[in-house]
Amino acid sequence: MAGVNFSKGLEGVIAAESAICRIDGVEGRLYYRGYSIEDLAARSTFEEVTYLLLYDALPKADGLAAFSRRMRRSRDIPPPIRDMIRSFPPRAHPMELLQSVIAYLGGYIEHVIEHSPMCNCRDTLHQVSQLASVVATYWRFRQGLDYVPPREDLSHGANFLHMLHGEEPDPEDGAIMDACLTLHAEHGFNASTFTARVVASTLSTCYCSISSAIGSLYGSLHGGANERVMAMLEEIGDSSRAESYIDGALAHAEKVMGMGHRVYKATDPRAIIIERSLERLVERKGERRIYDILKECERVMAERMRAAGKPVYPNVDFYSGAVYHLLGIPRSLFTPIFAMARVSGWLAHILEQRADNRLYRPRSLYSGPEPRPYVPIEKR
Repeated sequence: MAGVNFSKGLEGVIAAESAICRIDGVEGRLYYRGYSIEDLAARSTFEEVTYLLLYDALPKADGLAAFSRRMRRSRDIPPPIRDMIRSFPPRAHPMELLQSVIAYLGGYIEHVIEHSPMCNCRDTLHQVSQLASVVATYWRFRQGLDYVPPREDLSHGANFLHMLHGEEPDPEDGAIMDACLTLHAEHGFNASTFTARVVASTLSTCYCSISSAIGSLYGSLHGGANERVMAMLEEIGDSSRAESYIDGALAHAEKVMGMGHRVYKATDPRAIIIERSLERLVERKGERRIYDILKECERVMAERMRAAGKPVYPNVDFYSGAVYHLLGIPRSLFTPIFAMARVSGWLAHILEQRADNRLYRPRSLYSGPEPRPYVPIEKR
């Protein structure tokens, strides 16, 4: 097969058409269904963005009100699932719990997919609404605390903080959390989204597709970068040591977490938005140390990469971990939060895949041995 071209990791390969997300990596722009992430993060709730992703358009007031009611009434976790969360192996990762919970929730639903590309996924919003409830409840049970019932008068982000901490969040904290979910709701054919579409192409259920996407996100090369940013900040400790840390990392060809992106060749637009949220949190809560380290790391990286002719810019993970930290969220929940936001995008892609479905079946370039005779075991 010498001379045959292939793209390792499907780099640059166009696998399908999609009307959901547009990423302009050169200019650093991101759009959901044609709407800029800047407008959506500033002016829409996560619930409205979920509606947009699932129904292709922004809703009118009465449509959003009805959709929000459905989402909010789906937040409460049934007692059997609470029992499952409480008894899940203590040493298991919460992402493994999310995979299991999605499969459990799927058992409550009568799936309508046989012999039809469409299904009833838009009507069964448990997979979107309850992931946030599961993440919060997981943490409370691990701390020996009681289940906090959801509130229908709070936004999706604010209700998550309420269920996590057991008290109503500051209104701005709730708004920032909700905007963070919007920023992470969708991002094209990333690994987890592509995984969801591959499973959906078999006409499996949306719950199976989402469970597989969670498994993909669990991998260290996809989710969890903001956790590693926070670990980096802890290692640096103080902004005065940021320069020596960055120089040491670059000298050993080590990756500086939160810097650079596979698609964006300019600053990730989500990083710009989330940094503003971090600035507001720092100003209100008076915790500058982490922010000062981040800004010094950004300054040093910009200088070093510019000098090397390889400009590198912050991505959304560079600041998001610090935002979650100031919202009182433990680091072990950072990747599950990614999942509870991205589930809206996954579901949108599952529906789009089914609307014009073709089973994914790529080929591989064989590199094994040529045909050879079988040797009986006694003669080997």
